[in-house]
Amino acid sequence: MPDLIDKIAWIHLEQRRLLVARNAGRERFYLPGGKREAGESDLETLVRELEEELTVVVDPGTAAYVGTFEALADARTDGLVVRLTCYTASHSGPFAVSREIDEITWITSADGDRVSAVDRLVLAHLRDADLID
Repeated sequence: MPDLIDKIAWIHLEQRRLLVARNAGRERFYLPGGKREAGESDLETLVRELEEELTVVVDPGTAAYVGTFEALADARTDGLVVRLTCYTASHSGPFAVSREIDEITWITSADGDRVSAVDRLVLAHLRDADLID
């Protein structure tokens, strides 16, 4: 079985658009979130990553599972797969870029070329559910 990158991601929608972020030196945007640290649950990871990346506080009591999506990692030929387990949740505080993030923006399903393969699956899911344009 190929190696797997197991990540937790936040789906945050406003005005039928999806919030995404871009790391320094990267072209593609991605859903906010990241990898678990040892012993962390999905929601603990979500809370920690969003505070680190976007400086917002997520309320884990409002979290709702959206789905799990898998695709080959971008720019890899060794079969490495990214698994993205996605949640929605309420947050407090304004969005701000942190030292980890260069830019945040809002996208629609027409922006699939700006995100990774696994994030394109999420965009398609949200479009099919009529949640984004």
